[in-house]
Amino acid sequence: MNTTNLKAYKVWDLPTRLFHWINFTAIIGLILFGLIMLYKKELGITSVEAKIGLKEVHVIIGYVFVLNLAFRILWGFIGNHFARWGTTLPGKGFLQSVRDYKTSLGTDKPQQFLGHNPLGRLAVTLMLALLIIMAVTGLIRAGTDIYYPPFGAYVADYVAAPGSDPDSLVPYDPAGVDTEKLDRLKAFKGPFGEIHLYTAFTLMFVIVIHIAAVVFTEVRKGGGLISAMFTGWKVLSGKPVDGES
Repeated sequence: MNTTNLKAYKVWDLPTRLFHWINFTAIIGLILFGLIMLYKKELGITSVEAKIGLKEVHVIIGYVFVLNLAFRILWGFIGNHFARWGTTLPGKGFLQSVRDYKTSLGTDKPQQFLGHNPLGRLAVTLMLALLIIMAVTGLIRAGTDIYYPPFGAYVADYVAAPGSDPDSLVPYDPAGVDTEKLDRLKAFKGPFGEIHLYTAFTLMFVIVIHIAAVVFTEVRKGGGLISAMFTGWKVLSGKPVDGES
């Protein structure tokens, strides 16, 4: 890259960068505690108290994840130009832009973008869909497993046996619970748990591919993709396809 032609562009605003790193940290925490819960028997964790404690920590981190995601969805409508969904998700003429970008990669002057390149937009769309699925299914399981908000109060009220105080119910404790309704609840929440689990594994795979693609692009094409998510500035050697910010 010819350093004499480098030019810095302000791209990512502070809220977008904060979302990225909070999201990254929350996902790492969720994966860590999720794996511990998944393999708790192999790790020698057998008590109900420990099971509940692990799930509570997982859910609390999940709340941070969900609130951060909700903020990013809103910011996609009111943030700066490159934070908005119109410049982040695929739009009109997207397929042609993908073809043009892929063709340019085989030349000595690949297309450069201030925002996400067309393949990056696909990755963002896939990750956003996975994150939303994780958030919805996670909130449902938080309510049906340990009676946590936003659905926990309704679930406890549903499964409480006649004459029992829903607020007195303890997760995984049959005391005060209508066993027939509890069986229905287990049948209801089961598919959400499966979706949550397999979406998590898919997300982990996509994240690995995403990181590898960013590193590859950074090394081969430049542009400061990694530093830009810290500073907000991208450095390009040519004219960006998507114009100056």
